[in-house]
Amino acid sequence: MTTIFAHRGASGDYPENTMLAFTKAIEAGADGIELDVQMTKDGRIVVIHDETLDRTTSLKGFVKDTAYEKIRTADAAGKWKDSFKGVRIPLLSDVLRFAERADFLINIELKNSVFRYEGMEEEVIKKVRYYGLEQRVIFSSFNHESLALCHALAPEIERAVLTMDVLYRPERYLASIPASGYHPKLGTPAVSAEVIKHLAKHQAALRPFTVNRPEDMKQLIKAGADAFFTDYPKLALSIKEECCN
Repeated sequence: MTTIFAHRGASGDYPENTMLAFTKAIEAGADGIELDVQMTKDGRIVVIHDETLDRTTSLKGFVKDTAYEKIRTADAAGKWKDSFKGVRIPLLSDVLRFAERADFLINIELKNSVFRYEGMEEEVIKKVRYYGLEQRVIFSSFNHESLALCHALAPEIERAVLTMDVLYRPERYLASIPASGYHPKLGTPAVSAEVIKHLAKHQAALRPFTVNRPEDMKQLIKAGADAFFTDYPKLALSIKEECCN
């Protein structure tokens, strides 16, 4: 059964990476949420996709150069500012506290490919363990060295390789980290029924991003994809129900 992850929450209809988007995704019945983390100037882990505040908030500048006390005042409605004015950038701990009271998966993307964010892995792992969510969290990153460090620090937490490229013998590459998830971009040759079956034989999961077209959702569900990430979890769940009946 294909698992539906809400990409940055229900971000097709609500401001991305906000508690509102995460809450709406879970209310819609999503199996899990995906979120992105960056580190502030004073070492706090905040949930935001870009390295800068410019696109999604009322502030400007790099997250890494801004203290949390300032970031917490930002309006994070982004393009939805006329409809959802006043939503805030959450801390990772805000989301984990919410998850502690419910039952869903959390894919935490470590956004440390542009800036290294020294100590990010340790801080994120500490918070996941504090809330006892080790078995419900997946760490993903385009920085595969970071994933290897996550394995060394917390082997009990699942890891997944994010990539825009096609990997040769992906199961071997995953084993070298090690990781058990392969998260390629939809539209690349890495996403096919053949790759899904091949990885399944090696106990690895293919979970492509970002899947927003109904025809792509149907194709992946019928091919037996372990999961996919979508901005429209409600739509994906209705298609999943249709495919399974």
